[in-house]
Amino acid sequence: MDPRKVWPHIPFFSRKEQVIPFRRIRRKKVKRKPGEVVFDTINIAFMVFIFFITLYPFWYIFVVSFNEGRDAARGGIYFIPRIFSLDNYKAVFQNGDLVNAFILTITKTLVGTTLHVFFTGIVAYTFSHKDLMFRKFYILFGTITMFFSGGLIPYFILIRNIGLYNSFWVFIFPAMFSFWNMIIMMTFFKELPSELSESAKIDGAGFVKTFVAIILPVSMPILATIALFSGVYQWNDFFTGVLFTTKKELMPIQTILYKIISESSAVTMLTHVNLPDVVAQRKITSESIKLATMVVSTVPIICVYPFLQKYFVKGIMIGSVKG
Repeated sequence: MDPRKVWPHIPFFSRKEQVIPFRRIRRKKVKRKPGEVVFDTINIAFMVFIFFITLYPFWYIFVVSFNEGRDAARGGIYFIPRIFSLDNYKAVFQNGDLVNAFILTITKTLVGTTLHVFFTGIVAYTFSHKDLMFRKFYILFGTITMFFSGGLIPYFILIRNIGLYNSFWVFIFPAMFSFWNMIIMMTFFKELPSELSESAKIDGAGFVKTFVAIILPVSMPILATIALFSGVYQWNDFFTGVLFTTKKELMPIQTILYKIISESSAVTMLTHVNLPDVVAQRKITSESIKLATMVVSTVPIICVYPFLQKYFVKGIMIGSVKG
């Protein structure tokens, strides 16, 4: 039976008809106007210049930190180390205060970021419910705190009176909540389907269980975004250590770096160096230790960013669609 007679409305082709010879499609070159070429050339050159002047200071610090300190003091190092040396980093990691500060910074960043994301998230999830009593008043009250504060002296007295002065928790408790981050997370939670929380309630889940088991797993973009915000703040925060701690064991790496740069205390670090080679001790300088400390305190947080970048971009875009 010929299928062409059974289904006349369906086009059938023979094998010869189905074979379509491949022809290379040549795109016609569009002639660009001289003005467009000039504009693109100037634009690319300008962007390369901006990229260079932005990146070069970091590259210079990185290069000089790997150069012999005495040799770097003579100048003339621009792109690659002239005399490669690891003595600067050996001096940094043999200083007990810096190692302790580095460990403290990692600890407070991990603990502070985790608590900040969870606490800010649960407040944002609560505010995303329109049936919350006095919701508008709370949002208005919180918005005022974004622009006005009681001042530094009342804040210092408050921290001291509640027992956080010279305590590890002074880095954690005051940074557990941010109203700005709460607004971003609240906007994201508003866009989630209401059926998620309703189905959880039908199954007997409470508010906290719904938030932990249902909401958090589907909110990875915004969680990663807020975690990046909080993590960068915790890692780079030096002012809290300057203002609220006097003990060396409670000073994070950024506070020690601040003291090294502002008070020129890098000279005193040389007394803590215990390199086995006496010649190596003579090759390091206070300036080379400064630069090595900068690299040690900056590289870890830079390495974390690429892993959170895709979530960061997605979270910001979703959280900014509507308020």
